Amino acid sequence: QVRLVESGGGLVQAGGSLRLSCAASGRSLSGYAMSWFRQAPGKEREFLAAISGIGGGPYYADSVKGRFTISRDNAKAMLSLQMNTLKPEDTAVYYCKAQAAGPTYWGQGTQVTVSS
Repeated sequence: QVRLVESGGGLVQAGGSLRLSCAASGRSLSGYAMSWFRQAPGKEREFLAAISGIGGGPYYADSVKGRFTISRDNAKAMLSLQMNTLKPEDTAVYYCKAQAAGPTYWGQGTQVTVSS
């Protein structure tokens, strides 16, 4: 069982930056592909970025490429998302996901609100 807890969300003005963290407990993350998603009100959950457990990637959605950077620290069981040049359309609940050959785990999400 893996428990994921996101943090670092908040309110920021357009053009600003935030850094999200996803802390894992219960198991090492080294064998998991890790990714970030977001979901805005009334919209489907959207893939943002991913990084595999064996060094593959990172991979980004076109909507965030060049602005967001995903990173992981397996020793600290931590996943991060550095978000720069934020836009009002980035407003959403942000989730991290851990996936291996077996179960998939999601965090509870952290709210990011970007004001214009």
